[in-house]
Amino acid sequence: METEALTSDHQVFEDQLLPIFEQQKAYAQALLISSVEQRKEKLKRLRQWILSNRIAIQEALSRDFHKPVFETDITEIYSTKTELDHVLGQLHKWMRPAKVGTPLVLIGTRSRVMYEPKGVALIIAPWNYPFYLLVSPLISAIAAGCCAILKPSEMTPATTSLVKRMVAELFESREVTVVEGDATVATALLKLPFDHIFFTGSPQIGKVVMRAAAEHLTSVTLELGGKSPCIVDATANIKDAAEKIAIGKFLNAGQTCIAPDYILVHKSKEKELVQTIQAVITQFYGADPETSPDLAHIINSRHLNRLQGLISDAVAKGATLVVGGKANAETRYLAPTLLTGVTPDMQVMQEEIFGPVLPVLTFEHINEVTHFVTERSKPLALYIFSQDRQQIEYVLKHTSAGGVSVNECLMHVLHPDLPFGGVNTSGIGKSHGFYGFVAFSNEKAVLHQRIGLTNYKQFYPPYTQKVKKLFGLLLKWL
Repeated sequence: METEALTSDHQVFEDQLLPIFEQQKAYAQALLISSVEQRKEKLKRLRQWILSNRIAIQEALSRDFHKPVFETDITEIYSTKTELDHVLGQLHKWMRPAKVGTPLVLIGTRSRVMYEPKGVALIIAPWNYPFYLLVSPLISAIAAGCCAILKPSEMTPATTSLVKRMVAELFESREVTVVEGDATVATALLKLPFDHIFFTGSPQIGKVVMRAAAEHLTSVTLELGGKSPCIVDATANIKDAAEKIAIGKFLNAGQTCIAPDYILVHKSKEKELVQTIQAVITQFYGADPETSPDLAHIINSRHLNRLQGLISDAVAKGATLVVGGKANAETRYLAPTLLTGVTPDMQVMQEEIFGPVLPVLTFEHINEVTHFVTERSKPLALYIFSQDRQQIEYVLKHTSAGGVSVNECLMHVLHPDLPFGGVNTSGIGKSHGFYGFVAFSNEKAVLHQRIGLTNYKQFYPPYTQKVKKLFGLLLKWL
């Protein structure tokens, strides 16, 4: 059953949402004891649906923001399929109770950790990867045995319509359903006492989600963002770095939460790096990127105007526009843009860019870099291009980030055995693979004690001198 788009009246929101939530809350009890075979069967159907509807997914993303077909294949379909394949291959291991050892004081007991479904989850997805960032946490929720209400972005109507059809064809509404609407719908959803909330979006909205979750003491996974630095030291292979930085930045027109947000390049390599990136832009998208079928466009006019404002502010404050800056309001196109002479006071360095605009700053000593990064909010990702192992280790040990790629951009997100997530303002909790399964699970501690004589009975009241002396020996020797 498809869920109709909700009206704009708050009371109606609550009247319509509560029955959906209560229906899932009741069904969550049945899922509590669902087997690995039952969960895997659902995931297999989801996998088959995605492969059978590959063209429909491509068309939806193209309609929403001119996303190139191949980028949809890589970032929306392949990434989702990879997650599904990994979960299908490992779920039987993850669902097994994990045995733990027995300390001396508890000899005679045996213990384990059981993974049980948290219950009903709310998954709120953003617009930049509207299929993958909705379906990926759904995979984890299904693997864990949860029900889920999905709230896709209202900015990608074609993809939302596709996801609604997918969910209606694969699931009963009492297990998975889609709720459409704008921020007011999300606000109404957040009033419900979910067992877990998985939110992907900005740190600002992440705070709103966390405040709402606190009302019900609901656990959260917050996949947020931030300004992910890209460090290029004096030993880096510039051609290799330029190509990887360019694809990391201009993929999806820079509308990627882990895109390199700005470059910190050694002063001796700035000119070579900038010229090489400029050449790579032409190599990737031609002399006129506006005509390229391989460059996504900006999601809407508001975001385009914001990005143009960042460029104008930087140039007005002394930055040099090396390449790009050209925009087309009608098609929401913005050219890949490089800015040099950038300073920290410019607006482009004050907020996450989330577009094809790449500021370049320079440094002379590596400690300048670590100081610059650590005095700002912890990023979702950090990239370092270097052939100096000591410098690489220095950066890794003196900075904090959700994830790091060395001599690469973005690729850590594709590794199914690596946790994905941020730190503080860039995110709370981890996802993907086993980490996603755990996010939607309660790790239940279970201890089995023998009947009759047990070690701890020696310390029951009354607390005689003998008991106290025995406990003193225990403190000393165990």
